[in-house]
This record gives sequence, structure tokens and C-alpha cells, in this order.
Amino acid sequence: MTSLLRKLLLPLGALLVLLLLIYWMAGGFRDQVVPGLGRAAPAAAGDALPVRAETEPAFEAVPASVEARETTVVASRLLARITELPVRAGDYVEAGQLLVRLEQADLEARARQAQETVRSVSARLKEARQNLARAEELHGRQLIADADLDAARANAASLEAQLAAARQAAEEAETALSYSRITSPLAGRIVDRFAEPGDTVQPGQKILSLYNPFSLRVEARVREGLALALTPGEELAVAVPAVNKAFTARIEEIVPAADPASRTFEVKATLTAQNGLLPGMYARLRVPAGERERLLVPADRVRRVGQLDVLWVAGENGVERRFVRLGPPRDDGHVEVLAGAAAGEQVLPPPGQG
Repeated sequence: MTSLLRKLLLPLGALLVLLLLIYWMAGGFRDQVVPGLGRAAPAAAGDALPVRAETEPAFEAVPASVEARETTVVASRLLARITELPVRAGDYVEAGQLLVRLEQADLEARARQAQETVRSVSARLKEARQNLARAEELHGRQLIADADLDAARANAASLEAQLAAARQAAEEAETALSYSRITSPLAGRIVDRFAEPGDTVQPGQKILSLYNPFSLRVEARVREGLALALTPGEELAVAVPAVNKAFTARIEEIVPAADPASRTFEVKATLTAQNGLLPGMYARLRVPAGERERLLVPADRVRRVGQLDVLWVAGENGVERRFVRLGPPRDDGHVEVLAGAAAGEQVLPPPGQG
């Protein structure tokens, strides 16, 4: 019997020790403090300030993108091998600067051959005109027949046509030769290059892309309720989080057709300042959205308790502690109350203040 009692008491004792240890770790042997703020004497009613209601312009932040108004893709017009490609992504180029040089040996040969053909036909035409002049003189003296004169005239006319065709072929060869030297159509910055020296490119194959860094604008899809109130020339604020800067944009264009899927209009606004911006950056366009009422209290009447904001409000049953939700701080020393207080309620200084 004693052995059985010992076997029962041993696990019960271990369990009791475990419970006491848990109780001690939970602070059961220490004096407890009621969670919250310690009580303090409430401020006098004369120190109360009302929750102020103000009507201010409202804005809606619309997702936007920084884009370049002047952008182009440089492509080949020939089937040829790239022999020179002196620019890379990020380089700045001037209008007319050499971007790509293609293999041109065969093109130069064709151009020289066309020029030689022009000279050959010109020489033959010169001779034919001289023969025509002599034939007309002899015909006037009735020394040759009409058929001989007509043959001389036909020969000269034929060579004139051949010369015109040869000159056109020479111009075509020179034009094709010029395609082997690709220059920049605008002053701008190289975005990317899609080929390397030694590659053979096809007609229409893109080689480089570039944009004008001074032609940046923001493009946004604005819901129809706001877009219809906008007008070209109106200035809007633009925030670009990547550079942590705010810019001003002037509305350049409002596409006069809504997207039937999203019921939005595309708005394009030119940026007046563009330092540090690149195409494709995320931006937020602040679009006017009428007016809204804001509830404001002095920022020094709010106390932060952990992750919560607290106000002391003079109510019918005395001072009430209110947990409120606040907006971002303002420059005038006030803060907006989003929830937890109503206009006109009297706000007291926090306990221990005032």
C-alpha cells in the first residue's frame, strides 16, 4: 500500500511543481499592474479644445507611369552585317550622330558601277547629239534622206532615256549605300541595344532603342468620374516614390474614349521638371476629387500608447479615453482624425500635461 501511495504522489508532486513554475513565469508571484495608462488628475475643462471640422479640396492618388513622348527604335533597312556599333545602353547621343555602320563593300561597288554606267551613257549621248546635229545639217542641204535623220533623232532620244534610267539607278545605289550608315534621328539617350558587331541583321530588325530625356510625361488611367472634370493645360501634382520627389505636370492630352473594361480615360501630362526620372518609373498622379470634410485636433493632444493613438474627450459622464485612428501629420501642428471622434467634441490635454 505504501509503495502504491508513493507511486501516486510522485507524479502529482511533479505536476504541482510544473504548475508552480508556470505560475511563476506568468508573474503570479509579483504585484500586477492593470494594463493601460496610470490614472492622473484630469485637466481643467477650460483647457479643452474642440475637434475642428474643415472643408478642404480632396485629391485621389491615381497610379501612373513615367513615359517618354519622343522615343524611337532604330532598325536596319538592309540585309547586312554590322561592322560598327559604338554606343551602348545609357549613352547620350546627338541628332545625326553615328549609331550603326553596316557592311558596305558590295553597296559601294554597286554605286561605282552605277556611276560608270552614267558616264558611259553620257558619252554615247554626246556622240549621238553631235551625229544628230550633222544629220540635220546634211538633211538641210538635201544630202541625206529623211530616214537617216529620223534614225539619228531616235538614237539620241533613246540614249537620253538610257541616261535618265542610269542616273536613277545611281541615285538608288547611293541611297542604299546611305542605309549602311545609321545616324540618330534625335538627341537622346540609348535605352537598349539588341544586336552586336558581327551580327547579320534583316530588313526591319531592330538594333537600338532611344528616347529624348527632355520629353518625359506621366500617363495614367483616370476613372471617368474624375477624368471628365479635367481640362488640357491644367496642372496636377505628381509623386515619384523611387526618387522621393514631387513634380508638377501639365495635362497635355486626354484620350477622348474610355476603356470599356475599366471605365477609365487615359490622361497624359507633361512633366515640367525631370531630374532623375526614367521611363517606366511608377508615379502617383494627384487628381482633384471635389471636397471633403476633415476633423482636426492639435497634435499635442494625442498620446501614443504602443501602436495606438489616444485622446481624452470631455463627455457627459466625465473624461473619456478614446482610441482614435489618425491621418498623416500636417505642417500646421494639427493631425487629422479619421475615426474615433466627432466634430465639436472637447479634447483635453493628456494626463500629466497642461
